[in-house]
Amino acid sequence: MSTTLSFTPDDLVARQHFANPYPVYHTLRAQSPIRYVSIPANPDSGIDRPIMAWGLLKYHDVYTALRDHDTFSSESPVAGQFGPPLVLIQDDPPRHTRFRRIVNKAFTLKRVETLEPAITKITNELLDRIGSGEADIVDTFTVPLPMRVIARLMGIPEEDYATFKRWSDAFLSTVGTDRNERMKNMQDMVAYFGQMAIARRSQGADDLITALVEAEIEGESLQDWEILGFCILLLIAGNETTTNLLGNLFNLLTDRPELWQQLRNDRSLVEPVIEETLRYESPVQRLFRTATRDLEFSGTKIRKGDRVTIFFGAANRDADGFSNPDDFRLDRTLKNHVAFGMGIHYCLGAPLARAEARIALNAFLDRFPCLTRGVAPAIRQTATPIVFGFSQLPLVLTSR
Repeated sequence: MSTTLSFTPDDLVARQHFANPYPVYHTLRAQSPIRYVSIPANPDSGIDRPIMAWGLLKYHDVYTALRDHDTFSSESPVAGQFGPPLVLIQDDPPRHTRFRRIVNKAFTLKRVETLEPAITKITNELLDRIGSGEADIVDTFTVPLPMRVIARLMGIPEEDYATFKRWSDAFLSTVGTDRNERMKNMQDMVAYFGQMAIARRSQGADDLITALVEAEIEGESLQDWEILGFCILLLIAGNETTTNLLGNLFNLLTDRPELWQQLRNDRSLVEPVIEETLRYESPVQRLFRTATRDLEFSGTKIRKGDRVTIFFGAANRDADGFSNPDDFRLDRTLKNHVAFGMGIHYCLGAPLARAEARIALNAFLDRFPCLTRGVAPAIRQTATPIVFGFSQLPLVLTSR
């Protein structure tokens, strides 16, 4: 006897669903756009009343909104209230265009190719340290790899990755974190990058922070807060997407031993597996927009100034976008999945994330004939609904 699950719009922000939001998406998708409380009232944070939003859960609605940046603005009405504003993510053209031009060169396919030897070296160092047997690969691999890579790009010490990860988690966390502790972490992050910017002004280097300090837009240097916003964006976006992609990838493959063996024998399947993982368990589940005009969307009237949430994870599991969306399959066309967004805000670091995932997966396939579950449980992160991944993923790595 089947049981029909019942959810309300409030479940879109309910912490008990962060570890598996897909049943909520499935139940509520037909009602999309759906009105819900995106940010509850919190006088301590200056939010005197709940902030409502329209949630877009249908593939075609999400795809349309992502490509229409004129109607769906990335500028946030609450930017700066929960931490420093994020350059690029919370910007529109022409400002977004100018900012993106500054860092585009660091994330081109050609530039990423030059980084691959370094990524491979870090990957093998981490795996040498892990050895074989049971290991929490979040702590030992999926966090340090992307953190060390983005640290190298930015020109900050790789060995401090644990501190950088703590700051990143504090910035993204929305529940279950002490507010004073969160603010202390963000203050430490801002102070750190402020000092790094000062140091680069006196003596530059071949890194992204120097590029930001030396950059000019229409003859004017970036302001300090803009440099800080860039640094925070690079640190957070440079690790979160890849960390969660890697965890989701290895978790899925652990439960598919036949696919693991197939991958070991046919490496042409590595990239399709990565793309299907991005669709099936999107590392970033949602981001926000603001309507710039009155419009009707899927039969619903959205007013100018209304807050809109783009649900990437829901769109990627919509049957109108992908046949049998709840099945993990390699025989589908994936060029239009929205795990990295779409349009002018398409993820700047997508080539780097894909390269890290490809190098990491091939290295695991080379070393380990099989992956199995560890004794300790796998634990999904539940501090924020924005990203989807693991806080703990113990696996037994069996070497030759």
